[in-house]
Amino acid sequence: MQRQLDKSIESGLLGSALWNNKLKDDCRNGEVFMAIRKNIVDFYHKGGRLFSFDGKDYTTHLKYAATIIGKDKDYLTENELQNYKLPSNFQTNYRRIKENCFNFSGIEAIGVSEIYHKHSYLSNENVVVLDIEVSFKALDPNRTQDRIDILLFNTQKKTLQFVEAKHYSNKELWSTTTPKIISQIRRYEQQISKSGENIISAYSDYIEAVNRIFSLHFPLPVKIDPKVSLLIFGFDDDQKNGRLRKLITGNRVFCGVKTYCKGDIKSIVPENLWNAKVL
Repeated sequence: MQRQLDKSIESGLLGSALWNNKLKDDCRNGEVFMAIRKNIVDFYHKGGRLFSFDGKDYTTHLKYAATIIGKDKDYLTENELQNYKLPSNFQTNYRRIKENCFNFSGIEAIGVSEIYHKHSYLSNENVVVLDIEVSFKALDPNRTQDRIDILLFNTQKKTLQFVEAKHYSNKELWSTTTPKIISQIRRYEQQISKSGENIISAYSDYIEAVNRIFSLHFPLPVKIDPKVSLLIFGFDDDQKNGRLRKLITGNRVFCGVKTYCKGDIKSIVPENLWNAKVL
């Protein structure tokens, strides 16, 4: 795992028109979340990866960029179509590209975005979202990679904590025997146990880059919570007192899993998620 950002990549970002005219302000106002990879900067919006930047060019998915310039309307006649054209740069139809990014996102990804948009490292809270969609090379030879949804950072404790988020409807949560989520959490905890020092080093680089780009003063991480928290969201009171209690919070196979259940993900408080209890 690497999270360093060469100075040339950083300079290219800070000098780019899309950053200065659109992305920078949207990062600060919680509309876009910036994440650093190995000499790549990714930008996320409401569940999708809006743009990536490699130091020279921005890229986005064709399904997001396929917007046309013209009157702001949803329906066209065949005759009207000839008067429209694709934009020649991302700034021109930036708003529509963001809309498409949201429209193509799934329910779980949109739910997670409620957390990282509201509680990013720019939110001035004690516990913040430092990164999302964190990928590791899989320890299991039958898999290529593992990907964990959220990385929290407790700025007071200088500690990292990983969170796997599942919507209530996700089939991986449910089984009359042992659901898939159990082995998934165990795999992630093995990753942390094996790669802890590398993770701390990578996110020290990450924080240093974020500090430079946004003029922040975050301390560097010194440790990682060995437990991966399971966040379950998107249920109502009847579901909480019924199936959720019977098959998860009251289920012995979840014993030892750090779990936090919150029906309305929009109301999550990061410090409460950080303090999730082991079942």
